[in-house]
Amino acid sequence: MTHLFRTSARTALAVALLAGSLAACTPADPGAEPATDGSGHDVGVELFQWTWDAIAAECTDHLGPDGYAWVLTSPPQEHILGDAWWTAYQPVSYRVESRLGTREQYAAMVETCHDAGVEVWADAVVNHMTGEDVPGTGWAGSAYEHYAHAGLYDDADFHHCALTPDDDIHDYADAAQVQTCELVNLADLATETPHVRETVTAYLSDLLTLGVDGFRIDAAKHMPPADVAAIVAGLPERTGIVQEVIRGAGEPVTPEQYTANGKVFEFAWGRDVQGVLAGSPDLALDLGSGGGYLPSDDAVVFVDNHDTERNGSTLSYRDGATYVLANVLMLAGTYGTPTVYSGYAFDDSDLGPAQDADGRVLDATCADAPGPDADLADDDWVCQHRWSAIAGMVGWRGVVGDAPLVDRWSDGDALALGRGERGLVVVNAGDDELSTTLTTRLPDGRYCDVLASGCEEVTVRDGAVEVRVAPHSARAWDVATRP
Repeated sequence: MTHLFRTSARTALAVALLAGSLAACTPADPGAEPATDGSGHDVGVELFQWTWDAIAAECTDHLGPDGYAWVLTSPPQEHILGDAWWTAYQPVSYRVESRLGTREQYAAMVETCHDAGVEVWADAVVNHMTGEDVPGTGWAGSAYEHYAHAGLYDDADFHHCALTPDDDIHDYADAAQVQTCELVNLADLATETPHVRETVTAYLSDLLTLGVDGFRIDAAKHMPPADVAAIVAGLPERTGIVQEVIRGAGEPVTPEQYTANGKVFEFAWGRDVQGVLAGSPDLALDLGSGGGYLPSDDAVVFVDNHDTERNGSTLSYRDGATYVLANVLMLAGTYGTPTVYSGYAFDDSDLGPAQDADGRVLDATCADAPGPDADLADDDWVCQHRWSAIAGMVGWRGVVGDAPLVDRWSDGDALALGRGERGLVVVNAGDDELSTTLTTRLPDGRYCDVLASGCEEVTVRDGAVEVRVAPHSARAWDVATRP
């Protein structure tokens, strides 16, 4: 994944303060100062179904200041009409005009986010067009049929796999079905053909002219790796790519086949951390080190996303404190590039975001103090990326950078880890308060808990620190956050 590695405002301020306060009393030790090379400034956030105007404001007010490196937007292209969330994943044209905003609003959002030090990545739906059988008109007025989109595609540009009675995928053990048949009736583009490849590349190139930094390639698993390679080959070298390839046991199409094209989402991490937290939380730090996982440099990891929170294959905001701890462990660890998810509350898995009478999505609004204990109704914005523990860990990760994982400790449902001389995290997944003394490489002195709303202090003396951690919670300290 390509990033500009812009240093967050919090980290930059910490460096300046430390330089002034420590220089007079002790020689500088780079290993015990905040990272300044951007090595920990890598966290993405998916603001699912947020409008372009709302994302722009969020970049300025929270994402940039909190240290997020990039934001993933929902698909920006024209789509079918309808209330459900998945209408955004049924393109009818590649016009940048959707219920989330106009082309001009998208471009303005990208510029605003860049000014805040946040890259913008777009969710690119390029495997298929609409699944509607009845001809219709899209959001921006484009007429379409299932296998006909004026000025873009006609019947010859789509697969008709003839491998199943309805041309839909029925057997994921059959790679030909997975990559040439239709995914739940969505018209499957013949991405092996020059015309389709050139058309898709032109769409992505158009988004780049608006300042987009990278793309999530939706449903990459349903295109052969060579087809994805041909599409992205026409993009500038610095374009970021992350591909959606869901790992399935024994399936012939695997994430490893796509790594030559860019990074790949590692779905196994999100699924496995759920089970680990229910049993042996310490094993969360081992996820990614065994078989069945992509190498760390190729992997983008997440606790949940817009699909998995709906199908129940991972934790979600409904899991409260356990969900928070999973995010803390993801952000504390060294495996993969972490992505935080932020969506809205729902009881019906098809429920779309709150919309006005014309179908335009309303700008997201977060409560004054969003968190895992909020009482949410349908369409309330959950705002997980602002939860104090999650946002605090994003900043913590920016401070520790690429410092190695050290001083690992565990006892029952509790665990601790250090990151070099820059940071310490303690997680208590148990039902009782944790009170213990830990060894740490943090320099002696006083530190504030970055996961708390105020400065809850601890003191390191002679490489040891006494900690108290409430049940089902975490605490974290770094060299940039002192009383």
